[in-house]
Amino acid sequence: MEAPALDRQSALDTQAIRKRKNARERKALFYGLLFTSPAILGFLIFTLGPMIASFYLSLTDYNVFKEGTDFIGFDNYAKLFSGEDDLFYQSLGTTFYFVVLRVPAVIIISFILALLLNMNVKGRSVFRTIIYLPSIVPAVASSMIWLWLLNPDLGLVNNVLQKLHLPTSSWLFGEGSVIPSIVLTTLWGIGGTVIIFLAGLSGIPKQYYEAIDVDGGGWFHKLRHITIPMVTPTIFFNTIMTIIGSFQVFSEAYILTQGGPNNKSLFFVFYLWRTAFRDTEMGYASALAWVLFIIILVFTAIVFKTSKSWVHYEGERT
Repeated sequence: MEAPALDRQSALDTQAIRKRKNARERKALFYGLLFTSPAILGFLIFTLGPMIASFYLSLTDYNVFKEGTDFIGFDNYAKLFSGEDDLFYQSLGTTFYFVVLRVPAVIIISFILALLLNMNVKGRSVFRTIIYLPSIVPAVASSMIWLWLLNPDLGLVNNVLQKLHLPTSSWLFGEGSVIPSIVLTTLWGIGGTVIIFLAGLSGIPKQYYEAIDVDGGGWFHKLRHITIPMVTPTIFFNTIMTIIGSFQVFSEAYILTQGGPNNKSLFFVFYLWRTAFRDTEMGYASALAWVLFIIILVFTAIVFKTSKSWVHYEGERT
């Protein structure tokens, strides 16, 4: 009789333990949802909700000053890709040109600056501060400075070039030079990217470099076999963020060129803004926004897909 009683008691104890465990899990879930609810609600209200509304508007002919709104299906997208809107392909081509120039320039220059700032020299913290400060200057202020510097008649850059008897340029006012000039102005604010590279470089163990020294290798061997492979995760992150930021370029065109000269700096986001807030064609602008979203998504996916072949993580088996 004692054995069945012990079995029943054991079963009751197991059941009680399971109930207490379930209660603790429910309590943890409750507090987890409670503390994450601001982020969840913020995402639902300020991101997912507007995205759904934007997609619906892209299927309509919604205009701010039009009384009624009609559902037109994918007519806005058909207008975009049919060639009826010449500015769509022109703004897309201009943006791609900007991305192709800016992304490699930002990554390479930021990496080189990070290597220099990672050296053990006097005043290193001062140099780091100098490099980072321009990135926190408001875009309007820095754009106005560049607008003066690159003025073809009164700008400081052309005046210096004339003093040195070097050829001058139209910079922001020339059709062929406007995009490279805007890329130049954006390099002013790469301090954030440099700081991220510095964080990646500081995480490389010193003994790896010491092993190269023992083997008789120089700085190039350290760079090729240690620094670059170890910092590829940081390069990967910065590349993704730079691609996204480059496709979304807006303030430079808005402040510096207004899309000119002759629409040569009509970036996609600036064209989207102009369609929405100057022409008040919100439905068509929403279609433009979704096209941009898909483009950024595709390029991000391509980088993620190819990263398996060139991004190396410490401790990862090959």
